[in-house]
Amino acid sequence: MKRVVITGMGIYSVIGKNLGEVKNSLYEGKSGIIFDPVRKEMGFRSALTGMVERPVLKGILDRRMRVGLPVQGEYAYLATIEALKNARIDAAFMEKNAVGILYGNDSSALPVVESVDILRKKKDTMMIGSGYIFQSMNSTVSMNLSVIFKFRGINFTISGACASGSHAIGIGYLVIRQGLQKVIVCGGAQEINPESTASFDALNAFSTRESEPQKASRPFDRDRDGLVPSGGAATVILESYESAVRRGATILGEVAGYGFSSNGEHISLPNVDGPVAAMKLSLKEAGMDASGIDYINAHATSTPAGDENEAIAIDQIFGKSRPLVSSTKSMTGHEMWMGGASEIVYSTLMMNHHFVAPNLNFDNPDKATARLNIASSTIPCEIRAFLSNSFGFGGTNSSLVIRKING
Repeated sequence: MKRVVITGMGIYSVIGKNLGEVKNSLYEGKSGIIFDPVRKEMGFRSALTGMVERPVLKGILDRRMRVGLPVQGEYAYLATIEALKNARIDAAFMEKNAVGILYGNDSSALPVVESVDILRKKKDTMMIGSGYIFQSMNSTVSMNLSVIFKFRGINFTISGACASGSHAIGIGYLVIRQGLQKVIVCGGAQEINPESTASFDALNAFSTRESEPQKASRPFDRDRDGLVPSGGAATVILESYESAVRRGATILGEVAGYGFSSNGEHISLPNVDGPVAAMKLSLKEAGMDASGIDYINAHATSTPAGDENEAIAIDQIFGKSRPLVSSTKSMTGHEMWMGGASEIVYSTLMMNHHFVAPNLNFDNPDKATARLNIASSTIPCEIRAFLSNSFGFGGTNSSLVIRKING
């Protein structure tokens, strides 16, 4: 089996538009959550959201390439440019090597809404135009980026709810481990617009702490009242260890283990057994026990039941070793399809810059969360290995173990 390493990363996030900005925000505990008056006018129960500017790609990307690219694809394009540059992978390398792409994405709502609006108004499908079909498909990010960057390896989208980005990295790890590819561009993207989250708001899953947007996302805190939707894109370049060494690439970390499971119960309410199974499998695949993990970036979205069950699950496995735990969603909100990938970027930045980012707004634990060693402020420390959890609707669970390279 091949060893799999990370040789590049890129990010377009509500806490920074590049790796440098994001690293500083993580260290400083900077929130990217705002109150959006447009959502309130539209009838949202909660107008809270993560927010980032839409990129201007005119003059950067040819119009023919832009026409089929949705907003989250624009985020992913910029994240991927940064990741490829970070990995020192250029067009010449991609011409000689079959680089693949596996991206996490589970919806593309805005193009669907807009195209249907045009049809209802104009009563003529020809008025919709040619771009909407490519923008509206779940596979929109992988299909667009594969054409823009001329990838010739594996090419498809991972659709696994809020674990999509994590599963994309996990599947990429398995493919490279088997020797089927040398380099795969993995990641996750999530659109930020009211259309994509309106039905989610209808579930009463969002925080309504609208008077204090930056205090609304409070994973593990006793007074948490729901998640805050967010988005952006994150790209991680996975590569076989042999390929990375051969070309002299900087290795940012090794993907040591991938664990997955399904709860097999409620479609939206999480349980304890599924996350426990995923975490145990990731440790087994990594050949590690619980004591080898120094930090856990929890899924913890700031919902009452979800955070409680994850806390219980983490305590079952790590109760004796008590690694530091935080949820970067306290700063970013819940980045949904992007989150499993972005949290690998966030945690790898922490590992390489020797700190654990704070779990913002953790003022008071409850009975379950009091069992965890939660970092309520930035903590300088050495991270030899971390575990990142991502869970989603339908009971899908993904856990990834990343460690510093050891030769």
